[in-house]
Amino acid sequence: MKLSARNTLKGKVTEVKLGQIVGEVVLDIGGQKVTSVITRDAIEEMGVKVGDEVSAVIKSTEIMLLKS
Repeated sequence: MKLSARNTLKGKVTEVKLGQIVGEVVLDIGGQKVTSVITRDAIEEMGVKVGDEVSAVIKSTEIMLLKS
């Protein structure tokens, strides 16, 4: 599969919350949490469950950085 997105982060699913229309999939990526909000249908069609290894693919025109 080819994608135009250039940012891919591999992680493990730690939580899946299903709503009526959308759901939240929480990933652990190197000790950091990343949450994806996608349709419930997509979660179910992909069979995403806790413990799965997945990749978060990020395509954005704006990514903010914070240096403290």
